[in-house]
Amino acid sequence: MSDTKQVVHFHKDYESKAYDVLEIVRDFYNKGENVLLNERNSIKSFDLKGEKINIKSFKKPNVFNAFVYKFLRKSKAKRSFEYAQKLIECGISTPFPIAYIEEFSALGLKNSYYISKHIDYDFDFRDLIHQPQFPDRVRILQEFTKFTFKLHENDINFLDHSPGNTLIVKRGNGLYDFYLIDLNRMTFQSMDFDKRMHNFRRLWLSKTMVKIMSETYAKLYNKTYQETHDLMLKYSRYFQCKVDSKKLKKSGRKMRFKS
Repeated sequence: MSDTKQVVHFHKDYESKAYDVLEIVRDFYNKGENVLLNERNSIKSFDLKGEKINIKSFKKPNVFNAFVYKFLRKSKAKRSFEYAQKLIECGISTPFPIAYIEEFSALGLKNSYYISKHIDYDFDFRDLIHQPQFPDRVRILQEFTKFTFKLHENDINFLDHSPGNTLIVKRGNGLYDFYLIDLNRMTFQSMDFDKRMHNFRRLWLSKTMVKIMSETYAKLYNKTYQETHDLMLKYSRYFQCKVDSKKLKKSGRKMRFKS
Protein backbone atom coordinates (compact mmCIF):
# COMPACT_ATOMS: atom_id res chain seq x y z
CA MET A 1 0.00 0.00 0.00
CA SER A 2 1.09 3.59 -0.71
CA ASP A 3 1.07 4.59 2.97
CA THR A 4 3.40 1.73 3.93
CA LYS A 5 7.17 2.04 3.98
CA GLN A 6 9.16 -1.17 3.79
CA VAL A 7 12.62 -1.50 5.32
CA VAL A 8 14.60 -4.47 4.02
CA HIS A 9 18.02 -5.64 5.17
CA PHE A 10 19.82 -8.73 3.83
CA HIS A 11 22.98 -10.49 4.87
CA LYS A 12 25.56 -9.87 2.16
CA ASP A 13 25.62 -13.57 1.27
CA TYR A 14 21.93 -13.41 0.33
CA GLU A 15 21.67 -10.04 -1.39
CA SER A 16 21.56 -11.78 -4.78
CA LYS A 17 18.43 -13.65 -3.66
CA ALA A 18 16.62 -10.64 -2.25
CA TYR A 19 13.98 -10.52 -4.99
CA ASP A 20 13.09 -14.20 -4.50
CA VAL A 21 12.81 -13.81 -0.73
CA LEU A 22 10.60 -10.73 -1.06
CA GLU A 23 8.31 -12.62 -3.43
CA ILE A 24 7.97 -15.39 -0.85
CA VAL A 25 7.18 -12.91 1.92
CA ARG A 26 4.49 -11.25 -0.21
CA ASP A 27 2.70 -14.60 -0.38
CA PHE A 28 3.54 -15.65 3.19
CA TYR A 29 -0.03 -16.31 4.33
CA ASN A 30 -1.02 -18.34 1.28
CA LYS A 31 1.95 -20.65 0.86
CA GLY A 32 4.63 -22.40 2.87
CA GLU A 33 4.66 -25.19 5.44
CA ASN A 34 3.65 -24.32 9.00
CA VAL A 35 6.41 -24.78 11.57
CA LEU A 36 4.77 -22.82 14.39
CA LEU A 37 1.41 -21.09 14.58
CA ASN A 38 0.12 -19.40 17.73
CA GLU A 39 -1.54 -16.20 18.81
CA ARG A 40 1.78 -14.37 18.98
CA ASN A 41 3.84 -15.42 15.97
CA SER A 42 3.80 -17.59 12.88
CA ILE A 43 6.76 -19.49 11.44
CA LYS A 44 6.70 -21.14 8.02
CA SER A 45 9.30 -22.95 5.95
CA PHE A 46 9.78 -22.27 2.24
CA ASP A 47 11.98 -23.43 -0.60
CA LEU A 48 14.45 -20.79 -1.77
CA LYS A 49 15.90 -22.17 -4.99
CA GLY A 50 16.63 -25.56 -3.45
CA GLU A 51 17.47 -24.25 0.02
CA LYS A 52 15.01 -24.55 2.90
CA ILE A 53 14.46 -21.33 4.83
CA ASN A 54 12.25 -20.30 7.75
CA ILE A 55 10.30 -17.06 7.90
CA LYS A 56 8.98 -15.79 11.21
CA SER A 57 6.11 -13.33 11.06
CA PHE A 58 5.76 -11.44 14.33
CA LYS A 59 2.36 -10.56 15.72
CA LYS A 60 1.13 -7.14 14.62
CA PRO A 61 1.80 -4.83 17.58
CA ASN A 62 -0.86 -2.75 19.28
CA VAL A 63 -0.94 1.01 18.72
CA PHE A 64 1.41 1.81 21.60
CA ASN A 65 4.00 -0.83 20.72
CA ALA A 66 3.77 0.06 17.03
CA PHE A 67 4.86 3.58 17.95
CA VAL A 68 7.62 2.27 20.22
CA TYR A 69 9.02 -0.04 17.53
CA LYS A 70 9.16 2.78 15.01
CA PHE A 71 10.59 5.58 17.10
CA LEU A 72 12.07 4.21 20.34
CA ARG A 73 13.13 0.59 20.03
CA LYS A 74 14.32 -1.89 17.43
CA SER A 75 11.70 -4.33 16.19
CA LYS A 76 11.84 -7.97 17.22
CA ALA A 77 12.76 -8.91 13.66
CA LYS A 78 15.70 -6.51 13.55
CA ARG A 79 16.90 -7.58 16.99
CA SER A 80 16.68 -11.25 15.99
CA PHE A 81 18.84 -10.59 12.93
CA GLU A 82 21.44 -8.52 14.76
CA TYR A 83 21.61 -10.87 17.73
CA ALA A 84 22.07 -13.85 15.40
CA GLN A 85 25.03 -12.09 13.82
CA LYS A 86 26.47 -11.36 17.25
CA LEU A 87 26.08 -14.99 18.35
CA ILE A 88 27.82 -16.28 15.24
CA GLU A 89 30.68 -13.81 15.77
CA CYS A 90 31.09 -15.32 19.25
CA GLY A 91 31.08 -18.88 17.91
CA ILE A 92 27.57 -19.60 19.21
CA SER A 93 25.38 -21.60 16.83
CA THR A 94 22.02 -20.28 15.65
CA PRO A 95 20.16 -20.67 12.34
CA PHE A 96 22.01 -18.45 9.86
CA PRO A 97 20.39 -14.98 9.58
CA ILE A 98 19.32 -14.18 6.02
CA ALA A 99 17.29 -10.98 6.37
CA TYR A 100 14.73 -8.95 8.25
CA ILE A 101 11.84 -6.97 6.81
CA GLU A 102 9.84 -4.21 8.48
CA GLU A 103 6.68 -2.52 7.24
CA PHE A 104 5.82 0.88 8.73
CA SER A 105 2.82 3.17 8.51
CA ALA A 106 3.00 6.84 9.46
CA LEU A 107 2.08 5.90 13.04
CA GLY A 108 4.33 2.91 13.62
CA LEU A 109 5.34 -0.65 12.85
CA LYS A 110 2.72 -2.77 11.08
CA ASN A 111 4.40 -6.07 10.16
CA SER A 112 7.86 -7.54 10.56
CA TYR A 113 9.58 -10.72 9.40
CA TYR A 114 12.80 -12.51 10.29
CA ILE A 115 14.25 -14.90 7.72
CA SER A 116 16.85 -17.56 8.54
CA LYS A 117 18.18 -20.87 7.30
CA HIS A 118 16.23 -23.95 8.33
CA ILE A 119 17.90 -26.37 10.75
CA ASP A 120 17.14 -30.08 10.53
CA TYR A 121 17.53 -30.89 14.21
CA ASP A 122 17.21 -34.23 15.98
CA PHE A 123 15.53 -33.09 19.22
CA ASP A 124 15.28 -30.12 21.56
CA PHE A 125 15.93 -29.58 25.25
CA ARG A 126 12.33 -30.45 26.16
CA ASP A 127 12.98 -34.09 25.29
CA LEU A 128 15.64 -34.25 28.00
CA ILE A 129 13.12 -33.00 30.56
CA HIS A 130 10.23 -35.27 29.66
CA GLN A 131 12.29 -38.42 29.00
CA PRO A 132 14.57 -39.24 31.97
CA GLN A 133 15.84 -42.31 30.08
CA PHE A 134 16.67 -40.34 26.93
CA PRO A 135 19.72 -41.92 25.22
CA ASP A 136 23.02 -40.33 26.25
CA ARG A 137 21.13 -37.89 28.47
CA VAL A 138 23.97 -37.27 30.92
CA ARG A 139 26.50 -36.47 28.20
CA ILE A 140 24.04 -34.16 26.41
CA LEU A 141 23.34 -32.26 29.63
CA GLN A 142 27.07 -31.90 30.26
CA GLU A 143 27.63 -30.60 26.73
CA PHE A 144 24.66 -28.25 27.00
CA THR A 145 26.11 -26.86 30.22
CA LYS A 146 29.39 -26.17 28.41
CA PHE A 147 27.38 -24.45 25.68
CA THR A 148 25.65 -22.24 28.25
CA PHE A 149 29.00 -21.50 29.91
CA LYS A 150 30.28 -20.30 26.52
CA LEU A 151 27.33 -17.92 26.32
CA HIS A 152 28.18 -16.52 29.74
CA GLU A 153 31.88 -16.21 28.97
CA ASN A 154 30.93 -14.09 25.95
CA ASP A 155 28.81 -11.81 28.17
CA ILE A 156 25.56 -13.04 26.62
CA ASN A 157 22.50 -13.17 28.84
CA PHE A 158 19.89 -15.07 26.80
CA LEU A 159 16.71 -14.01 28.58
CA ASP A 160 14.57 -16.70 26.94
CA HIS A 161 16.91 -19.57 27.85
CA SER A 162 13.98 -22.00 28.04
CA PRO A 163 13.43 -25.65 26.98
CA GLY A 164 11.98 -24.94 23.52
CA ASN A 165 14.64 -22.45 22.47
CA THR A 166 17.60 -24.79 21.99
CA LEU A 167 17.62 -27.15 19.02
CA ILE A 168 20.04 -30.08 19.25
CA VAL A 169 21.77 -31.85 16.37
CA LYS A 170 23.51 -35.18 16.95
CA ARG A 171 26.82 -35.37 15.10
CA GLY A 172 27.90 -38.82 16.28
CA ASN A 173 30.80 -39.97 18.46
CA GLY A 174 29.17 -38.34 21.47
CA LEU A 175 29.20 -34.88 19.89
CA TYR A 176 26.23 -32.52 19.76
CA ASP A 177 25.58 -29.09 18.28
CA PHE A 178 23.26 -26.65 20.04
CA TYR A 179 21.37 -23.93 18.17
CA LEU A 180 19.66 -21.01 19.89
CA ILE A 181 16.36 -19.78 18.46
CA ASP A 182 13.81 -17.10 19.38
CA LEU A 183 16.56 -14.55 19.81
CA ASN A 184 14.86 -11.21 20.23
CA ARG A 185 15.34 -11.05 24.03
CA MET A 186 18.94 -10.99 25.19
CA THR A 187 21.34 -8.57 26.79
CA PHE A 188 25.10 -8.25 26.56
CA GLN A 189 26.60 -7.73 29.98
CA SER A 190 29.24 -9.05 32.33
CA MET A 191 27.88 -12.26 33.87
CA ASP A 192 28.82 -12.78 37.50
CA PHE A 193 28.14 -16.07 39.29
CA ASP A 194 24.69 -15.06 40.49
CA LYS A 195 23.55 -13.96 37.03
CA ARG A 196 24.90 -17.17 35.51
CA MET A 197 22.94 -19.41 37.87
CA HIS A 198 19.84 -17.22 37.48
CA ASN A 199 20.05 -17.78 33.71
CA PHE A 200 19.35 -21.51 34.18
CA ARG A 201 16.02 -20.93 35.94
CA ARG A 202 13.68 -21.14 32.91
CA LEU A 203 14.99 -24.53 31.77
CA TRP A 204 12.64 -26.38 34.14
CA LEU A 205 15.40 -28.59 35.49
CA SER A 206 14.72 -31.69 37.57
CA LYS A 207 16.78 -32.52 40.66
CA THR A 208 18.89 -34.96 38.67
CA MET A 209 19.47 -32.44 35.90
CA VAL A 210 20.56 -29.81 38.41
CA LYS A 211 23.08 -32.26 39.90
CA ILE A 212 24.59 -33.11 36.52
CA MET A 213 24.71 -29.56 35.21
CA SER A 214 25.93 -27.90 38.41
CA GLU A 215 28.77 -30.41 38.67
CA THR A 216 29.87 -29.59 35.11
CA TYR A 217 29.51 -25.82 35.55
CA ALA A 218 31.39 -25.79 38.86
CA LYS A 219 34.45 -27.31 37.17
CA LEU A 220 34.30 -24.79 34.33
CA TYR A 221 33.87 -21.75 36.59
CA ASN A 222 36.16 -22.91 39.42
CA LYS A 223 33.41 -22.95 42.04
CA THR A 224 32.57 -25.73 44.47
CA TYR A 225 29.91 -28.21 43.46
CA GLN A 226 27.85 -27.38 46.54
CA GLU A 227 27.60 -23.63 46.02
CA THR A 228 26.90 -24.09 42.30
CA HIS A 229 24.27 -26.75 42.95
CA ASP A 230 22.56 -24.78 45.72
CA LEU A 231 22.25 -21.55 43.75
CA MET A 232 21.14 -23.24 40.52
CA LEU A 233 18.57 -25.25 42.46
CA LYS A 234 17.36 -22.17 44.33
CA TYR A 235 16.61 -20.19 41.17
CA SER A 236 15.16 -23.19 39.34
CA ARG A 237 12.75 -24.05 42.14
CA TYR A 238 11.74 -20.45 42.72
CA PHE A 239 10.85 -20.06 39.05
CA GLN A 240 8.93 -23.33 38.91
CA CYS A 241 6.96 -22.54 42.06
CA LYS A 242 6.16 -19.08 40.77
CA VAL A 243 4.84 -20.39 37.46
CA ASP A 244 2.81 -23.17 39.07
CA SER A 245 1.56 -21.30 42.14
CA LYS A 246 -1.95 -20.56 40.87
CA LYS A 247 -2.51 -24.12 39.71
CA LEU A 248 -1.19 -25.52 42.96
CA LYS A 249 -3.44 -23.29 45.05
CA LYS A 250 -6.49 -24.42 43.10
CA SER A 251 -5.67 -28.10 43.32
CA GLY A 252 -4.38 -28.04 46.90
CA ARG A 253 -1.65 -30.49 45.94
CA LYS A 254 2.05 -30.30 46.72
CA MET A 255 4.40 -29.85 43.82
CA ARG A 256 6.43 -32.89 42.83
CA PHE A 257 9.64 -32.53 40.90
CA LYS A 258 10.67 -35.00 38.23
CA SER A 259 13.76 -37.11 38.55
